Amino acid sequence: MPNANKMYPRKGDINSIYLKNAITDPAIKVGDFTVYNDFVNDPRNFEKNNVLYHYPINHDRLIIGKYGSIACGAKFIMNGANHAMDSLSTFVFPLFSDDWDMPLQIQDSWENKGDTIVGSDVWIGYEAIILPGVHIGHGAIVGSRAVVAKDVEPFTIVGGVAAKPLKKRFDEKTIDKLLKISWWDWPAEKVQRYLTDITSGNIDALMKNA
Repeated sequence: MPNANKMYPRKGDINSIYLKNAITDPAIKVGDFTVYNDFVNDPRNFEKNNVLYHYPINHDRLIIGKYGSIACGAKFIMNGANHAMDSLSTFVFPLFSDDWDMPLQIQDSWENKGDTIVGSDVWIGYEAIILPGVHIGHGAIVGSRAVVAKDVEPFTIVGGVAAKPLKKRFDEKTIDKLLKISWWDWPAEKVQRYLTDITSGNIDALMKNA
C-alpha cells in the first residue's frame, strides 16, 4: 500500500522525497505524494532553498496539490521579493527605516499579489521559476527554466521567459472529464486499484468509477 507519510519513496534514493514530509512552515501546504527531486542540494531543505522571500508579515501561502513532480532547482518567488510600484522609487525605503529616519512600514515596501497555488498532478521542470500570486491548474506542465508570471490553465504546457502556453495536453472534452473525475482526490487505495487505467489513458474506465 502506498505510504505518503515517509520521506524517501524509493529505496536507495536520497535525492527524491515526498515533499510534504519536509515542510515545517505552516504557510506552505503540500499534498500527498508530491515529489521533489534535488541532485544538487539536500531536498529536505526545500523551504530554505526553493521558497524565496517568504516573510511571515505578508501572510502569503504556497499551496501545492497532490501527485506533483517538482524538478531540481525549481524556485517559488514569494511576495517579499516584490517592490512597491506606486512610489516614485522602487527602493525599499520603508524596509530600512532606521537608516532613513522614517516610520517602519514594512508592508509598504512591496506589492502583495496573494497566495501562490499549484494544482494536483502538476509537473514543474528543472530550474523553473514561479512568481508571486500565480495559480497553476491541475495537470499543467511547466517547462525547464520557464519563468511563470501569469496563471496557467489546467492541463496546459507552458514554457519560455516569460512563460507562454505551448499547447494543451488533451482536447477540451478530455480535460473536462479529467477535472470531473479528479482522480488525485481519490483515496490512495482507489488510485492503486485503477492505476493501470490512469497510466494507460483509459478515461472511460475512470469515468465509470469516479
